[in-house]
Amino acid sequence: MKSHWQILVVDDEEVMCESLAAWLREDGYHVDTAASGREAVEKAEQRDYAIYFVDLKMPGGMDGIETMMQIRRRHGEASIIIITAYATVDTAITAMKEGAQEYIVKPCNPEEISLLVSRIIKVKNLQRENAILRKKLSRQYRVGDVIGKSPKMQEILALADEVSSLRSTVLIQGESGTGKEIVARAVHYSGDRRAKPFVAVSCAALAETLLESELFGHEKGAFTGAVEQKKGKLEVAEGGTVFLDEIGELAPTLQAKLLRVVQQREFERVGGTRTLKLDVRLIAATNRDLSAEVRRGAFREDLYHRLNVVALHVPPLRDHAEDIPALARHFLEQAAVRCRRRVSAVSPEAERYMTTYSWPGNVRELENAIERAVVLGQSDVLLPEDLPETVLESANVPEVPGALQSSVTESKRQLIVEAWRQSNGDHNQAAARLNIHPNSLRRLIRSLHLRDALQ
Repeated sequence: MKSHWQILVVDDEEVMCESLAAWLREDGYHVDTAASGREAVEKAEQRDYAIYFVDLKMPGGMDGIETMMQIRRRHGEASIIIITAYATVDTAITAMKEGAQEYIVKPCNPEEISLLVSRIIKVKNLQRENAILRKKLSRQYRVGDVIGKSPKMQEILALADEVSSLRSTVLIQGESGTGKEIVARAVHYSGDRRAKPFVAVSCAALAETLLESELFGHEKGAFTGAVEQKKGKLEVAEGGTVFLDEIGELAPTLQAKLLRVVQQREFERVGGTRTLKLDVRLIAATNRDLSAEVRRGAFREDLYHRLNVVALHVPPLRDHAEDIPALARHFLEQAAVRCRRRVSAVSPEAERYMTTYSWPGNVRELENAIERAVVLGQSDVLLPEDLPETVLESANVPEVPGALQSSVTESKRQLIVEAWRQSNGDHNQAAARLNIHPNSLRRLIRSLHLRDALQ
């Protein structure tokens, strides 16, 4: 959907500014306007526009070139088009040298503008898809890549960035599905070990004997089936980071062996006698309260203190619901590329449902819900009916109270019945008359119990 891409038109001439904005809106884009360079920079700080049309000559001490330079400092990927009534070779060269993508002369041709914007957005779509695929393949996330603008997440990410180049052990705690491994990867790939391996091990996925061999490796003949020497995850990660997920599930005997690794940076393979030195950074994660596990004797106190040098607590999604819209758009982009579907935006109504649902499964549940919506949805916009029933039924979307609610409901019923009558029962035409998507009309008919009335 074109409205996914946002455009800012900057021109001190009101007629020119509004005309250009109107042409772009007719093409289906979301367009804002600014009457000066300073206003444009202020708006760019609040929103990341994909394309900027910037007039070259503007009063107020900030011309188009300076405006462009200020915007590019904040949004390096933005496409900026300089427009002017005074075309010269020198100004064109200056504009292109400072980073303008295009340079066009007034009066602007609407068809030329449409083709230009369409071409730029096609390129941006390809770049976005390539970036998503590259990141998905490498699974490399730096701190700046982690989505979270809420104060709680910003505090966590600031601490993660601060410790990324230290050797200190990090303990990441939080409920299941909150994104603890993503934070661990961000710590690794933001630090000076990023060129070395990041190796993840689930302490709950394997039986104790298998996990011991997985972590420490084994010598040939160490046990039945050990037909050759095998390096463990600790050796494989040399110079890099070992991420021990669900550390609270680690058996007591392995806790003792891991304590030696943390304290002395050395270990032996299973069945081996040679002591191997180790240079790895350890990051552990758990959804348990390890201090409570220590008190009840299920987890070694000395190991807990060794792991808990730097503590990061990833909050549940319900505690930073303001991040849900950005996360939803991120997962939508990924799912659309992965599933080869042309879903490019989340409807405001679907967003309201998502931001008021408690998400007991946290970020993982949100990601799964978005992928399901992309696969099953019939529109290029994610609609409420594409979301799981649990979200629609449990979300605390504010209702209009009392008599007013009844009046609003009756008005909706009358509008739908009248549109249906005028369209001779054609569902798509009725939806068009109401200026809503056909899927939204189906949901309204169902929720307002109108099926019999429309027969």
